[in-house]
Order: sequence, then C-alpha cells, then structure tokens
Amino acid sequence: MSEAVHEFTLEPLDWQPYVRPVKLDEATTEQLEALKVTPSNTKVSNYVLVLANEAEMLAERTPLFNDIMYSEGGLSRGGREIGALAASFVNRCIYCASVHANRYIQLEKRPEVVDEIYRRGLDADLPDFEQALFNFGADLTAHPDNVGVYQFYHLREIGLDDLEILDLIHSIAIFGWANRLMHTLGEPHLKA
Repeated sequence: MSEAVHEFTLEPLDWQPYVRPVKLDEATTEQLEALKVTPSNTKVSNYVLVLANEAEMLAERTPLFNDIMYSEGGLSRGGREIGALAASFVNRCIYCASVHANRYIQLEKRPEVVDEIYRRGLDADLPDFEQALFNFGADLTAHPDNVGVYQFYHLREIGLDDLEILDLIHSIAIFGWANRLMHTLGEPHLKA
C-alpha cells in the first residue's frame, strides 16, 4: 500500500477505507439497488462501496448528491466545485479537495485559481467571482453561525440569484458532511 497523503495535491489519489467495502459479488439485492444510482461512468469508488454497507442511507444520499452537484440550471458546475473545494479545504479533506480542484480545472480551464488556493489557502487572492464563492464556502464551513446578511449581499453583488446561492449552500453542505465521513472511514493515498 502507498503512503498516506497529508498535504493538498492535484495528484490522482486513492482513498483507502478503514472499514471493509462491500464486494459487488457478495452484495445484497438492496446494496446493488442502492449502487445503481452512482453518477460515475467508471468503477464504483471504495467510498461508495463503504457507504453501501448502509444500503438504505446510500439509496437516499446518492440521488441527493447527484441533484446537488449535477442538476441543470442554477449555479454552474464550476461554481459548485469551488464551493465543495472550499469546504474540503477548511475541513482538510485532502482527497475531496483534490477531486474538486481537478474538476474545477477541467470544467473552467482555470488552473491559476486552484494554484492560488493551494499556495495561499484561506488568504488566496482570487478573481472577484471565485473569491466570493470560495470565501462563502470557507465561512459557511468554519463558522456557519456567523453567515448572514453581509455574505448574501456579497453573493448577490457578484450576480448570483437565489437558486444559485442555494446551489452553492448545498454543494458546501454536502461536502462538509462527506469530508467528515471520509476522515472517519479512511484516508487518502497516492495512486500506485
């Protein structure tokens, strides 16, 4: 097994669980049914296979995740990825940060935004739009009780409407939850 990763990176990572993932050839009917709604066209991740140990939860979680991150309309996919990256950065979820940073770069073709976040962290100096999304994600993750009128005013000033703001909140929130699960259930490793 490769060594655990403890610093933010754009390198491809594996996530190694502490809990035994469900083996597809041993999965129950309920587990297989819950696994059918994964959004990826690649293999099912170890994380999802660990979550499949609780098939009922996974069957609820995955459609919600898909809607938050992949639905049409509202905030752009890149904007949702910045929100998820901010949550993952604050929570120090190395694996999720790598995934969302790379997706943002793939979608928006702006590696300099991620480079600045990785170089300067919460002190990153980003273009106004990305700065507002990232700051809101960091604030909502670190201090949800302090998010209020000022932050919403700032998001509206950069042009977000209510649906876009709601999409941003949802992407930040679901990754606040996912980050904590990933920390508890496993750790990131460089791909072998």
